[in-house]
Amino acid sequence: MHVFAQYAPFVQDWIYEQGWQSLRPVQTAAADAIFNTESNVLLTSSTASGKTEAAFLPILTELYEHPSTSIGCLYIAPLKALINDQHERLSALCEPADIHVTAWHGDANQTAKRKLLRNPSGVLQIIPESLESLLLRKHNEIPRLFGDLRFIVIDELHSFLRSDRGAQAFCLIERLSRLADVRPRRIGLSATIGDPREAARFLGANSGRPTVVPRFEQGKQTWRLSMEHFYNQDPQATDGTPLEQAAREQDGELSDAHTSAQAEQSGARRSLGVLADPGLLYIFDRTRGRKCLVFTNSREECEAVCQQLHQYCEASGEPDRFLIHHGNLSQSVREGAEDLMKDEDSLTTTCATATLELGIDVGQLERAFHIDAPFTVSGFLQRMGRTGRRGQPPEMWFVMREEHVEPRALLPERIPWPLLQGIALVQLYAEEHWVEPPRPNRLPYSLLYHQTMATLASGGEMTPAELASRVLTLAAFHNVSQDDYRELLRHLISKDHIERTEGGGLVLGLAGERIVNNHKFLAVFQENIEYSVHAGSEELGTLVSPPPVGEKVAIAGRVWIVEGVDHQRHELWVHQVKGRIPAYFGDVAGDIDPKILERMHRVLTQKEAYPYLGPHAIARLVEARRTAFAAGLDRDVLVNVGANTWCLFPWTGTYAFLALERLLRIRCAERLGLSHFQSVRPYYITFQMKVSRDEFFQIVTEEAMRDFDPMTLVYPAEVPVFDKYDEYLPTSLVRKEFAYSILDIAQMRKTVASWSRADSGASEHHGNRALPSAQE
Repeated sequence: MHVFAQYAPFVQDWIYEQGWQSLRPVQTAAADAIFNTESNVLLTSSTASGKTEAAFLPILTELYEHPSTSIGCLYIAPLKALINDQHERLSALCEPADIHVTAWHGDANQTAKRKLLRNPSGVLQIIPESLESLLLRKHNEIPRLFGDLRFIVIDELHSFLRSDRGAQAFCLIERLSRLADVRPRRIGLSATIGDPREAARFLGANSGRPTVVPRFEQGKQTWRLSMEHFYNQDPQATDGTPLEQAAREQDGELSDAHTSAQAEQSGARRSLGVLADPGLLYIFDRTRGRKCLVFTNSREECEAVCQQLHQYCEASGEPDRFLIHHGNLSQSVREGAEDLMKDEDSLTTTCATATLELGIDVGQLERAFHIDAPFTVSGFLQRMGRTGRRGQPPEMWFVMREEHVEPRALLPERIPWPLLQGIALVQLYAEEHWVEPPRPNRLPYSLLYHQTMATLASGGEMTPAELASRVLTLAAFHNVSQDDYRELLRHLISKDHIERTEGGGLVLGLAGERIVNNHKFLAVFQENIEYSVHAGSEELGTLVSPPPVGEKVAIAGRVWIVEGVDHQRHELWVHQVKGRIPAYFGDVAGDIDPKILERMHRVLTQKEAYPYLGPHAIARLVEARRTAFAAGLDRDVLVNVGANTWCLFPWTGTYAFLALERLLRIRCAERLGLSHFQSVRPYYITFQMKVSRDEFFQIVTEEAMRDFDPMTLVYPAEVPVFDKYDEYLPTSLVRKEFAYSILDIAQMRKTVASWSRADSGASEHHGNRALPSAQE
């Protein structure tokens, strides 16, 4: 009641209208921190716990009682869809107090933007790229627009912790604060923060304020979790093998459910014929009569899954009940799916990627499905958190799919990597509440180029010293040396990206102006050349690498024939046909933390049982454990898989794995006599070598622990371009960033040091060891 009494009258009225009986713990704690301190505030609590209201109710009270003379609160979100969703909610709350809420992005209302420019006030909601545009195009207006800025709210903070885009957002916050001469408080919101102290340091960097993380009782979390495994064709892991009995012994209830599910699916298969994919059929049956989400790890898989589910509806004589949502679809297609999800009477299922991972309100969803495992614990928690609102626990059903293993397949191909990864993600959070920590890019030269060009474009001519003082003092660049920056500026002058004036100042050159004036300059993430796809008057979305006229394309969950291609305007014209083909939208990267691989090793080699596994998943895990035990993977990381061929299982993260690959190929290859080197990152490496197992460990350990320059792990003529603006950098800086920022040499050394050696007995033959029971 004390907190409630502090809220402005219009806020109190709004709370009554919502029918709230009490404030939630996060709302009480947030109000205390915002009302009674001058600190930054990090609010971390579960999805749908009321974080947005927790932040905005006291902020709006402050703006109501002490009106600002400019924009008073800046809200930064990672997605336009999230802004649109929050705009509707905040506008309804603020209307009685005449506090204006303005959404600002490429699709936002232009009239509302012009009104804000004429009379800046209230709350401005924006994505990083639009804020970059504002600082570039309205540079001289920034003091008037933000001269009394009090608060900056960063929603879904976790999505900004590990990328150049996140670093860009905080560069923009610092640049805006300097231009407007303000020191706004930063309020970070997230449901998936593993280490609040690290996140608080990131949130408050260069803000001139301490950051508090309010503590409060969140209550016990309950999940509804299921994880099942399917081969893409029968038989399944439990069918007609002794392992079926193992699944029944593991859990009698699961056995009954398995029998029921088999009968249900066999009937459905008869009606669908050859179309039936056991894993997708499982999803098809369990979404009927419910509102659900089906998450995939790529847009290509999202399209393929949606196409097949459409066909299942047609083959079984059901009305189509599947929608699609991903970043390459047009705004109208995405918003159509969002509207149907919010419709309480619509029992549809939406196939989606990360576009629906963040905090958009998509109504009362009953279940989320996930095909295979996501790459991060954060992604798992965010996707599961789309369900379980309005008092219900979140519910996630994992569906792990794989092809049958060839009889002569090597050991690593017999390991169900997605199943191990899914279990590891769940267990890391359940056991330790661990989530991926911030990953500051120590030498973000691509972003350095971008912010240098943006600073010159907005601020006009300045001396090299002035430019360096504005850019290098941004928190993102605290590890960049003056010498590196000097080298960058000299290179940009030589390439006409920057020009030196007669007075010794620096301005944009002709080549630089062409880059900065392109609308794609605003984003720091890599973009493909995309073609807009049109079917009559409807825009469906965008594709990369369009096929020639007469070929088929897949988009919006359907198949289309290409009628025409305009390469000048990057447009594609299509009409719909029946069928199923793969889609392609560009590469998808997956960065997996070392801790996840370490936990996967435990899943494979220990006897733990997991109550959320279905019968097929139990049987597949039992089978994998028997395979691993027979090969000695419980005791060793290097296994002979036949003749002179070896397989190394490092059990470490993506970038440490990459460093290990380089160490073996560049620093160890000659001593080891390596050949036929192949890797499946970050799971295993196969190769042939001319030395013994013990010699391998001795040589690799010696080379890993030497005090070598990381640059020696870059090939002599290699220019490893990773980020959007690397092509404009001096070759030396591109190579340096790869060696010092991409390759995780410290973790690689830690991994090598952790391997048990000859004294562990791993080199002994494992054939006389007793195999674990099926139960184990």
